[in-house]
Amino acid sequence: MLASLRSKDERPRCKQTPYDHTRTDEPPRTLAPRRRRPPPDRAVEKPSPPRRLVVSAADLPPESPNLPATPKLPAMSAMLQPQVILLKEGTDTSQGKAQMVSNINACTAVVDTVRTTLGPRGMDKLIHDDKGGVTISNDGATIMRLLDIVHPAANILVDIARSQDSEVGDGTTTVVLLAGEFLKEAKPYIEDGVHPHSLIRSYRTAGHLATEKVKELAVSIEGKSLEEKKILLAKCAATTLSSKLIGGEKEFFASMVVDAVLAIGNDDRLNMIGIKKVPGGTMRDSFLVNGVAFKKTFSYAGFEQQPKKFLNPKILLLNIELELKSEKENAEIRLSDPLQYQSIVDAEWNIIYDKLDKCVKSGAKIVLSRLAIGDLATQYFADRDIFCAGRVTEEDLQRVAAATGGFVQTSVNNVIDEVLGSCEVFEERQVGNERFNIFSGCPSGQTATIVLRGGADQFIEEAERSLHDAIMIVRRALKNSTVVPGGGAIDMEVSKYLRQHARTIAGKSQFFVNSFAKALEVIPRQLCDNAGFDATDVLNKLRQKHASGEGANYGVDINTGGIADSFANFVWEPAVVKINAINAATEAACLILSVDETVKNPKSESAQGDAAAMGGRGRGGAAMRGRGGRGMRRR
Repeated sequence: MLASLRSKDERPRCKQTPYDHTRTDEPPRTLAPRRRRPPPDRAVEKPSPPRRLVVSAADLPPESPNLPATPKLPAMSAMLQPQVILLKEGTDTSQGKAQMVSNINACTAVVDTVRTTLGPRGMDKLIHDDKGGVTISNDGATIMRLLDIVHPAANILVDIARSQDSEVGDGTTTVVLLAGEFLKEAKPYIEDGVHPHSLIRSYRTAGHLATEKVKELAVSIEGKSLEEKKILLAKCAATTLSSKLIGGEKEFFASMVVDAVLAIGNDDRLNMIGIKKVPGGTMRDSFLVNGVAFKKTFSYAGFEQQPKKFLNPKILLLNIELELKSEKENAEIRLSDPLQYQSIVDAEWNIIYDKLDKCVKSGAKIVLSRLAIGDLATQYFADRDIFCAGRVTEEDLQRVAAATGGFVQTSVNNVIDEVLGSCEVFEERQVGNERFNIFSGCPSGQTATIVLRGGADQFIEEAERSLHDAIMIVRRALKNSTVVPGGGAIDMEVSKYLRQHARTIAGKSQFFVNSFAKALEVIPRQLCDNAGFDATDVLNKLRQKHASGEGANYGVDINTGGIADSFANFVWEPAVVKINAINAATEAACLILSVDETVKNPKSESAQGDAAAMGGRGRGGAAMRGRGGRGMRRR
């Protein structure tokens, strides 16, 4: 049979077969001889292709302590390790040196936004929000708040600007600028592979040395007479206002701010100084009231018949309604006789008349209430030559109570003289298109009110923010009573001190402290840039003057473009402003440098869907409960 197969295969093949119509040069195929099946008692191993070994942990036998340990294959151990999933799908993570550099670049971009607002020649920013509101300001905290920054690292700069504004009131642009410059100086070291904690350690040491040097250079204003202290405080306020929109009238507003702060004395409540805005007129039309002033509230017809000026009146402050109010919504009365209804109506009138009679018997000539005073009460008081005002705001009512020595009453029963306030003069005065109720000559003297005038609403808003900064500065100067020269003088002196100290340090920290000192020079440099001066030339003059040992108070002269003695020119600022700015900027820079990974979690749509479903069920349940509760009981 094998011979017949061979003879059959050795026959010549045709050039074209019925199975392949394309190939004609295919070599002849030969059939391998058929192998016989081996008998059952003799097994033949068939060659098989190599296969990958797949073993699970459950299939492995337990190791016996008597058997020798088998060597473990690294590839197999890698296959046996389960995959660990920590974060949700779609989570964005970035880490390492690139992430730190990215954070520094984001902070630098934010700093560049507010950089041009520093100093007396700083520019203003116009911010237009999605609601159509327009804000014009060069206040660092206001700009940072309105920018709506979404970068998590750059938001730290917003926080330090807010803390500086709430703590000392001024220096918000300075603290952002310093923090950005510290990060900018640290960026090349991070890119070269320096460990961030080496930078952080050196920065904190340099920051501590800088604040100690500022305290050493500060000049105390303690022991001065009241007039001398007022002049010194006015200089501090004028320095703050010089960089604001109302800098052209800084002497006028500086004295007004000092008088207002001295009027409230040791009271820490900033709301005791009220600022009221009245469009129209010029800035010079603004005035200070040593007492309380607020706009005329909503009134009824009888208001015009009331007197508008009193001398030494008694003032009653209430927190109740003086209005005829029907009780039909609050009570249910069942009558057996229709004639009894008149007695109910008479009782309602008797209640309001009883309240009004008690107010008149108290001897007060001015009645103020936080709640409404109706038309009946207005006419009642007008017939008895009593002035009344309802719906007075809570803030104004508290300021009136603090100024006049009165107390807010929640009842008209047993009103005694001790709870009534008093003032020398009360009058209603026309200011622009508004009418103001003005209390002056108050015995307590714990309040003051500044009435601002101006052309545009945006201008008056910015003037209010500027006065807020000046008020905070004067308050801090009164409490801490130490001042330092401004105009970049204190920054240059501290920078020189840190450069000299860096030469005594061995190791890499010398470079980091030197970079910290260089970053402090950003304040005088930016002052020159914003004023259009040659910053390099001015800084070289300042370095030479400070290195001579006699120019510790020399800073940038904005008027001439050179250098001048800032202390002699009365360019002062409280030492606490500079100390707080250096500390906050150093901590912010160290915090940003310590972050080496950012994880951004995606919003969970399923969680939102579950919440919506639960909300739907809650509403449905509430509706069902409502229907069940209001309906009749089923039987």
